[in-house]
Amino acid sequence: MKKLGFGTMRLPLNDPKNVKDIDVAQTEKMFDLFLDSGFEYVDTAYPYHEGESERVVRKALVERYPRHAYKLATKLPTFNLKEPEDCERFFNEQLEKTGAGYFDYYLVHCLTTDLYEVAKKCRAFEFVSRMKEEGKVKEIGFSFHDTPEKLDEILTDHPEVDFVQLQINYLDWEAPNVQSRGCYEVARKHGKEIVVMEPIKGGSLVNVPENVKELLNKMDPSMSIASWAIRFAASLDGVRMVLSGMSDLAQMEDNLSYMKDFRPLTDDEMKTVLHAGDMIRKTIAIPCTACEYCVAGCPQHICIPDYFKLYNERQQTLSHGKSKAYDELAKTHGKASDCIGCGQCESMCPQHLPIIENLKKAAESFE
Repeated sequence: MKKLGFGTMRLPLNDPKNVKDIDVAQTEKMFDLFLDSGFEYVDTAYPYHEGESERVVRKALVERYPRHAYKLATKLPTFNLKEPEDCERFFNEQLEKTGAGYFDYYLVHCLTTDLYEVAKKCRAFEFVSRMKEEGKVKEIGFSFHDTPEKLDEILTDHPEVDFVQLQINYLDWEAPNVQSRGCYEVARKHGKEIVVMEPIKGGSLVNVPENVKELLNKMDPSMSIASWAIRFAASLDGVRMVLSGMSDLAQMEDNLSYMKDFRPLTDDEMKTVLHAGDMIRKTIAIPCTACEYCVAGCPQHICIPDYFKLYNERQQTLSHGKSKAYDELAKTHGKASDCIGCGQCESMCPQHLPIIENLKKAAESFE
């Protein structure tokens, strides 16, 4: 397979304020271009777009193409499991929502230290293995957001998995809260192939500081800024697929332009890109990827990623005072200062961010 996968976590929207209102017509055009260009790996999950992603995959892909034309990955929603019987219930619901008949790849979703305990209690790995034996799944794996030590434990416990999905990008390669390099090395030690998620870190490796943009453009001005992030991940040994959460047709066209005939980074390019990551890390106050896992269960309805994005922009420009963008968001959502410190968001955050403390900083800045 070509190494670019279509991640359906950030599909185009008709209404930017409503993540469930997906622009199906544009999504269909994106799938058409993706498949016509020889690509086939499509990744979705139960909670993406608050449950709508799997349904839109059915409308825009499954109902419009023969089953052999694509390979579909989705995930067992570990955070929704309460008892072993839930595994089959969610799996059957996903089969119905996607209409796919079977899944080429099925993952235990978003394993952390806490969610691995849930997976063990609900016998999630035993379930996905049974689905593979029954032919309802072709390959099994898990997505992971924790330390290299925890990854080593899980892979030691479950050598039966075919692959592992990791957050890898040149910004997080040496970041202490993500430890991309450490996790990558553990997966390779266990002989597992890797699917990469968040190669552009929620878009933050597109809108890079000006000095980083100059550094990357100096290497090759014909390449987009995003291309360096995607190609960095795809150049790593053992990476079978790099998922890109493309949000419009232009992003799709850009990604296909350099992944259709993929050229790995040279050693010098790799060193330069990693240096760019060091430069960017010094400028980002809150390394949020805007995955929105924190938002759904917030009792105060705080739009956490939006406030963090505004805060990061403010820190880079050194501006202060009232913010029209913040005030507009606060009209329809809880303010940053409305946080009650329940910790629900932090338990869901794949980046392990101190969200409660960061909301206090945002409140102090904007309110």
